[in-house]
Amino acid sequence: MSLPNMKYSLYITLILFVFNLNVTNAQQGTVEIYEDDKITELLRLKTMLSKENKLSDGFTIQLYYGELKQANTIIKDYQKSRALWKATIEYETPNYKVWVGNFVTRLEADRALLEIQKEFPNAFVFRPDRRN
Repeated sequence: MSLPNMKYSLYITLILFVFNLNVTNAQQGTVEIYEDDKITELLRLKTMLSKENKLSDGFTIQLYYGELKQANTIIKDYQKSRALWKATIEYETPNYKVWVGNFVTRLEADRALLEIQKEFPNAFVFRPDRRN
């Protein structure tokens, strides 16, 4: 090996040694995160409200509007059928409503309506006022 090549090789070795020394002596530390219990509670509440679709301006299908006894019969009949979407009974003085599903888009609601109308021909899609 010639002298210039040895110098070059020595420089490369020295640079790699210094670089390796800097990498191995890098600072290390830990990060601690403190979370308020209220954040956990708020996330749980938001998840619950999202599942019940209380936070969106989506669409719902109404199967019935009237007396409680008939509303209970309708919801039981719905649940005995294929019941792909959650059904609830909502109260609006002095009547009860049977609502099915929480759909983000009108298209989703219309597709579900086609299935539901096979057994509940008077069902219709609407956008409920959820400000209450």
